[in-house]
Amino acid sequence: MSAISPVRRIHKKTLVSAVCAGLVLGVTGLTGCSSEEDPDAGTNGVGKLSAAKIQSKSRAAADAAPAVRLSGTLVSKGHTYKLDMRLKDEGGTGSVTSKGETFQLLRVGKQLFLKADSAFWTHEEAKGGDEKPGKADDQAAAKLDGKYVKVPEEDASYQQLSGFTDKDVLLEGMLTLHGALAAGDRGTIDGNPSIEITGDKGAGGTLEVSLEGKPYPLRLERAGDAGTLRLSDWGRDFPLSEPGEDEMVDYGEQLPDS
Repeated sequence: MSAISPVRRIHKKTLVSAVCAGLVLGVTGLTGCSSEEDPDAGTNGVGKLSAAKIQSKSRAAADAAPAVRLSGTLVSKGHTYKLDMRLKDEGGTGSVTSKGETFQLLRVGKQLFLKADSAFWTHEEAKGGDEKPGKADDQAAAKLDGKYVKVPEEDASYQQLSGFTDKDVLLEGMLTLHGALAAGDRGTIDGNPSIEITGDKGAGGTLEVSLEGKPYPLRLERAGDAGTLRLSDWGRDFPLSEPGEDEMVDYGEQLPDS
Protein backbone atom coordinates (compact mmCIF):
# COMPACT_ATOMS: atom_id res chain seq x y z
CA MET A 1 0.00 0.00 0.00
CA SER A 2 1.40 3.31 -0.96
CA ALA A 3 1.80 5.97 1.70
CA ILE A 4 -0.61 8.90 1.75
CA SER A 5 1.16 11.89 0.38
CA PRO A 6 1.66 14.95 2.61
CA VAL A 7 -0.34 16.99 0.10
CA ARG A 8 -3.40 14.71 0.39
CA ARG A 9 -3.07 14.63 4.19
CA ILE A 10 -2.99 18.45 4.39
CA HIS A 11 -5.88 18.70 1.95
CA LYS A 12 -7.97 16.27 4.03
CA LYS A 13 -7.24 18.15 7.28
CA THR A 14 -8.08 21.44 5.61
CA LEU A 15 -11.34 20.04 4.23
CA VAL A 16 -12.43 18.65 7.63
CA SER A 17 -11.55 21.93 9.33
CA ALA A 18 -13.46 23.91 6.75
CA VAL A 19 -16.56 21.72 7.13
CA CYS A 20 -16.44 22.00 10.91
CA ALA A 21 -15.94 25.75 10.69
CA GLY A 22 -18.87 25.97 8.29
CA LEU A 23 -21.11 24.07 10.68
CA VAL A 24 -20.07 26.29 13.58
CA LEU A 25 -20.64 29.41 11.53
CA GLY A 26 -23.97 28.05 10.38
CA VAL A 27 -25.11 27.43 13.94
CA THR A 28 -23.74 30.77 15.07
CA GLY A 29 -25.45 32.46 12.18
CA LEU A 30 -28.74 30.83 13.06
CA THR A 31 -28.33 31.81 16.69
CA GLY A 32 -27.46 35.33 15.66
CA CYS A 33 -30.57 35.56 13.49
CA SER A 34 -32.66 34.35 16.40
CA SER A 35 -31.26 36.90 18.83
CA GLU A 36 -31.77 39.70 16.36
CA GLU A 37 -35.32 38.66 15.46
CA ASP A 38 -37.75 41.57 15.37
CA PRO A 39 -39.50 41.61 18.80
CA ASP A 40 -42.54 43.16 17.12
CA ALA A 41 -42.95 40.37 14.59
CA GLY A 42 -46.48 39.03 14.86
CA THR A 43 -47.68 41.92 17.03
CA ASN A 44 -49.87 44.90 16.15
CA GLY A 45 -46.72 47.01 15.78
CA VAL A 46 -47.38 49.67 18.40
CA GLY A 47 -44.27 48.56 20.29
CA LYS A 48 -42.22 50.37 17.65
CA LEU A 49 -43.94 53.68 18.32
CA SER A 50 -43.20 56.45 20.78
CA ALA A 51 -44.98 56.39 24.12
CA ALA A 52 -47.15 59.34 23.09
CA LYS A 53 -48.29 57.56 19.92
CA ILE A 54 -48.94 54.32 21.82
CA GLN A 55 -51.14 56.23 24.26
CA SER A 56 -52.95 57.96 21.41
CA LYS A 57 -53.65 54.73 19.55
CA SER A 58 -54.72 52.98 22.74
CA ARG A 59 -57.15 55.77 23.57
CA ALA A 60 -58.57 55.73 20.04
CA ALA A 61 -59.09 51.96 20.24
CA ALA A 62 -60.82 52.30 23.60
CA ASP A 63 -63.10 55.09 22.38
CA ALA A 64 -64.11 53.06 19.32
CA ALA A 65 -64.81 49.84 21.23
CA PRO A 66 -68.53 49.19 21.72
CA ALA A 67 -68.08 47.59 25.16
CA VAL A 68 -65.58 46.90 27.94
CA ARG A 69 -65.37 45.35 31.39
CA LEU A 70 -63.64 47.43 34.05
CA SER A 71 -62.65 45.93 37.40
CA GLY A 72 -60.37 46.84 40.27
CA THR A 73 -60.03 49.67 42.77
CA LEU A 74 -60.59 53.37 42.32
CA VAL A 75 -59.63 56.01 44.88
CA SER A 76 -61.44 59.33 44.50
CA LYS A 77 -61.72 62.23 46.95
CA GLY A 78 -60.47 60.09 49.81
CA HIS A 79 -62.90 57.25 49.16
CA THR A 80 -61.92 53.80 47.89
CA TYR A 81 -64.29 52.00 45.56
CA LYS A 82 -64.06 48.44 44.32
CA LEU A 83 -65.60 48.15 40.87
CA ASP A 84 -66.66 45.37 38.56
CA MET A 85 -68.61 47.07 35.78
CA ARG A 86 -69.54 46.16 32.22
CA LEU A 87 -69.98 49.25 30.10
CA LYS A 88 -71.19 50.25 26.67
CA ASP A 89 -72.61 53.34 25.00
CA GLU A 90 -76.20 52.54 26.01
CA GLY A 91 -75.39 52.13 29.71
CA GLY A 92 -73.74 49.76 32.12
CA THR A 93 -74.24 47.18 34.84
CA GLY A 94 -72.18 45.75 37.67
CA SER A 95 -71.21 46.12 41.32
CA VAL A 96 -69.61 48.81 43.44
CA THR A 97 -68.25 48.32 46.96
CA SER A 98 -67.56 51.25 49.28
CA LYS A 99 -67.01 51.29 53.03
CA GLY A 100 -67.78 47.60 53.21
CA GLU A 101 -71.15 47.99 51.51
CA THR A 102 -71.80 46.47 48.08
CA PHE A 103 -74.56 47.55 45.72
CA GLN A 104 -75.51 46.83 42.13
CA LEU A 105 -75.89 49.54 39.52
CA LEU A 106 -77.83 49.32 36.28
CA ARG A 107 -78.24 52.12 33.77
CA VAL A 108 -80.20 51.83 30.55
CA GLY A 109 -80.08 55.12 28.66
CA LYS A 110 -80.84 57.77 31.27
CA GLN A 111 -82.69 55.37 33.57
CA LEU A 112 -80.51 54.51 36.57
CA PHE A 113 -81.28 51.77 39.12
CA LEU A 114 -79.59 50.75 42.36
CA LYS A 115 -80.04 47.36 44.03
CA ALA A 116 -78.81 46.39 47.48
CA ASP A 117 -79.77 44.30 50.49
CA SER A 118 -81.67 45.64 53.49
CA ALA A 119 -78.45 46.13 55.49
CA PHE A 120 -77.31 48.68 52.92
CA TRP A 121 -80.48 50.72 53.29
CA THR A 122 -80.45 50.67 57.10
CA HIS A 123 -76.82 51.76 56.96
CA GLU A 124 -77.86 54.63 54.68
CA GLU A 125 -80.53 55.64 57.17
CA ALA A 126 -78.02 55.55 60.01
CA LYS A 127 -75.68 57.92 58.17
CA GLY A 128 -78.30 60.66 58.48
CA GLY A 129 -77.70 60.99 62.22
CA ASP A 130 -76.36 59.37 65.36
CA GLU A 131 -79.48 57.36 66.04
CA LYS A 132 -79.58 53.73 65.07
CA PRO A 133 -82.27 52.67 62.63
CA GLY A 134 -85.55 51.92 64.36
CA LYS A 135 -88.13 49.23 63.72
CA ALA A 136 -89.86 51.35 61.08
CA ASP A 137 -86.53 51.84 59.28
CA ASP A 138 -85.87 48.11 59.32
CA GLN A 139 -89.31 47.41 57.90
CA ALA A 140 -88.85 49.99 55.15
CA ALA A 141 -85.41 48.60 54.32
CA ALA A 142 -86.80 45.07 54.18
CA LYS A 143 -89.15 46.16 51.40
CA LEU A 144 -86.13 47.32 49.38
CA ASP A 145 -84.07 44.18 49.94
CA GLY A 146 -82.98 42.83 46.56
CA LYS A 147 -85.11 45.36 44.68
CA TYR A 148 -83.96 47.80 42.03
CA VAL A 149 -84.61 51.32 43.25
CA LYS A 150 -84.96 53.87 40.47
CA VAL A 151 -82.64 56.83 41.02
CA PRO A 152 -84.33 60.01 39.75
CA GLU A 153 -82.23 62.41 37.70
CA GLU A 154 -83.18 65.19 40.13
CA ASP A 155 -81.61 63.33 43.07
CA ALA A 156 -78.20 64.57 44.22
CA SER A 157 -76.74 61.06 44.05
CA TYR A 158 -77.69 60.53 40.40
CA GLN A 159 -74.63 62.22 38.91
CA GLN A 160 -72.12 60.35 41.07
CA LEU A 161 -73.76 56.95 40.72
CA SER A 162 -74.38 57.24 36.99
CA GLY A 163 -70.69 58.07 36.51
CA PHE A 164 -69.83 54.50 37.49
CA THR A 165 -71.95 53.26 34.58
CA ASP A 166 -70.70 55.68 31.92
CA LYS A 167 -67.99 54.27 29.64
CA ASP A 168 -66.91 57.65 28.27
CA VAL A 169 -66.78 59.34 31.69
CA LEU A 170 -64.74 56.55 33.28
CA LEU A 171 -62.27 56.18 30.42
CA GLU A 172 -61.82 59.94 30.05
CA GLY A 173 -60.77 60.22 33.67
CA MET A 174 -58.64 57.09 33.80
CA LEU A 175 -56.64 56.70 30.62
CA THR A 176 -54.67 59.92 30.96
CA LEU A 177 -51.07 59.66 32.18
CA HIS A 178 -49.38 62.68 33.71
CA GLY A 179 -45.84 63.95 33.12
CA ALA A 180 -43.28 62.95 30.53
CA LEU A 181 -44.26 59.73 28.75
CA ALA A 182 -41.91 56.81 28.21
CA ALA A 183 -42.26 53.29 26.85
CA GLY A 184 -41.20 50.63 29.32
CA ASP A 185 -41.06 46.88 29.72
CA ARG A 186 -42.95 44.25 27.77
CA GLY A 187 -44.93 41.57 29.50
CA THR A 188 -48.28 39.79 29.48
CA ILE A 189 -51.65 40.67 30.98
CA ASP A 190 -54.05 37.75 31.27
CA GLY A 191 -52.09 35.97 28.55
CA ASN A 192 -52.02 38.97 26.19
CA PRO A 193 -48.59 40.33 25.20
CA SER A 194 -48.33 43.96 26.28
CA ILE A 195 -46.08 46.98 26.52
CA GLU A 196 -46.18 49.50 29.33
CA ILE A 197 -46.07 53.25 29.04
CA THR A 198 -45.43 55.45 32.04
CA GLY A 199 -46.00 59.04 32.98
CA ASP A 200 -43.23 60.72 34.97
CA LYS A 201 -41.42 57.38 35.43
CA GLY A 202 -44.54 55.83 36.93
CA ALA A 203 -45.40 58.62 39.34
CA GLY A 204 -47.88 59.89 36.77
CA GLY A 205 -49.41 56.47 36.20
CA THR A 206 -48.62 53.29 34.26
CA LEU A 207 -50.67 51.87 31.42
CA GLU A 208 -50.28 48.40 29.90
CA VAL A 209 -51.29 48.30 26.22
CA SER A 210 -52.03 45.18 24.19
CA LEU A 211 -49.53 44.13 21.52
CA GLU A 212 -52.03 41.67 20.08
CA GLY A 213 -54.95 42.71 17.92
CA LYS A 214 -56.16 46.22 18.58
CA PRO A 215 -53.99 48.22 21.02
CA TYR A 216 -56.52 48.21 23.84
CA PRO A 217 -55.49 49.35 27.32
CA LEU A 218 -55.33 46.28 29.56
CA ARG A 219 -54.22 47.50 32.97
CA LEU A 220 -53.86 50.90 34.60
CA GLU A 221 -52.05 51.95 37.74
CA ARG A 222 -53.38 55.41 38.46
CA ALA A 223 -51.11 58.24 39.55
CA GLY A 224 -50.83 58.96 43.26
CA ASP A 225 -51.82 55.45 44.36
CA ALA A 226 -55.35 56.21 43.18
CA GLY A 227 -56.14 52.62 42.30
CA THR A 228 -55.39 49.79 39.88
CA LEU A 229 -57.84 48.73 37.19
CA ARG A 230 -58.11 45.90 34.68
CA LEU A 231 -59.80 46.50 31.34
CA SER A 232 -61.01 43.39 29.53
CA ASP A 233 -63.73 41.96 27.30
CA TRP A 234 -63.20 44.75 24.79
CA GLY A 235 -65.98 44.75 22.21
CA ARG A 236 -67.84 41.87 23.89
CA ASP A 237 -71.53 42.75 24.03
CA PHE A 238 -73.77 41.97 26.99
CA PRO A 239 -77.53 42.18 27.66
CA LEU A 240 -78.87 45.44 29.06
CA SER A 241 -82.53 46.00 29.90
CA GLU A 242 -84.61 47.75 32.54
CA PRO A 243 -85.87 45.60 35.42
CA GLY A 244 -89.47 44.45 35.40
CA GLU A 245 -92.07 46.29 37.46
CA ASP A 246 -92.07 43.53 40.07
CA GLU A 247 -88.29 43.89 40.46
CA MET A 248 -88.13 47.61 41.14
CA VAL A 249 -89.34 50.45 43.35
CA ASP A 250 -89.88 53.97 42.01
CA TYR A 251 -89.90 56.78 44.58
CA GLY A 252 -90.55 59.47 42.01
CA GLU A 253 -88.36 62.55 42.11
CA GLN A 254 -86.37 61.77 45.26
CA LEU A 255 -84.87 58.75 46.96
CA PRO A 256 -85.59 58.06 50.65
CA ASP A 257 -83.62 60.37 52.95
CA SER A 258 -80.13 59.06 53.57
